[in-house]
Amino acid sequence: MAASGNGDLEALQLGAPSTYDRASDDSSSSDESTSRKKRSADSKKMAAKRGASEITTNGTTVAVTQRRNSVSQAARDPRDEPSIKRRAVGSSALAGPPSPIIEADGLSRASKGTRARLEETPEEAEARLDKMRGAVRTLLECVGEDPDREGLLDTPSRYAKALLFLTKGYQVNVDDIVNKALFHEGHNEMVVVKDIEIHSLCEHHLVPFNGKMHIGYIPRDTVIGLSKLPRIAEMFARRLQIQERLTKDVAHAIMEILKPQGVAVVMESSHLCMVMRGVQQTSSTTITSCVLGCFERKSKTRNEFLSLVGVNRH
Repeated sequence: MAASGNGDLEALQLGAPSTYDRASDDSSSSDESTSRKKRSADSKKMAAKRGASEITTNGTTVAVTQRRNSVSQAARDPRDEPSIKRRAVGSSALAGPPSPIIEADGLSRASKGTRARLEETPEEAEARLDKMRGAVRTLLECVGEDPDREGLLDTPSRYAKALLFLTKGYQVNVDDIVNKALFHEGHNEMVVVKDIEIHSLCEHHLVPFNGKMHIGYIPRDTVIGLSKLPRIAEMFARRLQIQERLTKDVAHAIMEILKPQGVAVVMESSHLCMVMRGVQQTSSTTITSCVLGCFERKSKTRNEFLSLVGVNRH
């Protein structure tokens, strides 16, 4: 025993591990190995619950969570591309479930009332107009006015027709707007149409908000007729809206129609519901944006667009 102790002492003096140290190291390695196996097993269980896959690199297995496909909005990353085929604009055949933005019949976010208005007969259209006239006359009476005085005699009819015009975007068909104006030009640089005038109705107070929209996209070899971008914007503006949804609707519709590398939409507007009532901020401006594809992934591309439309002032 003394010899063994002297041997360990000499080993310590020479800097070599003692018998005790070697035993401790073996025990520690065994504990670490057991801990690693337990963590690996737990990781596999969690991965299985999340629908994850495994990648082995240099002998190490790592659980990688699979990205979920998004069919409710346009893909923002190639890995997000839905497995189903989308409807091709200009084609009557439906390859897969329609997008929430553009439906199988070419309408966008069409409700039951939208289709009823679109398919009504002349007699039904006149009955609808009479109903609206009566509603406007009731409103005039409720605010204390006399709807039979000279200045208001035709107001119910004028207002009813104006409201139908201001909401005509519900009945617009995307196929009719695009009208096959998609051209394969092999162009892959940014295209920007800025200062598109927008007039819409706030759905909360039924008063206007007005402003300008800037649209940019980077084609994937296919470009669209320039006039189609303002027409798409007007289609979504001529309805009861909020600015946030209007901006997003335009971006996703262009993404689906054109299938470019990316789309960016910025809108600046003044809301009369904030100017004429409420906080009465006459000089305030609301800015909203929606960026998809390469505009979302690449800050350089996004900043170039913002600089071109004059929004990136810093």
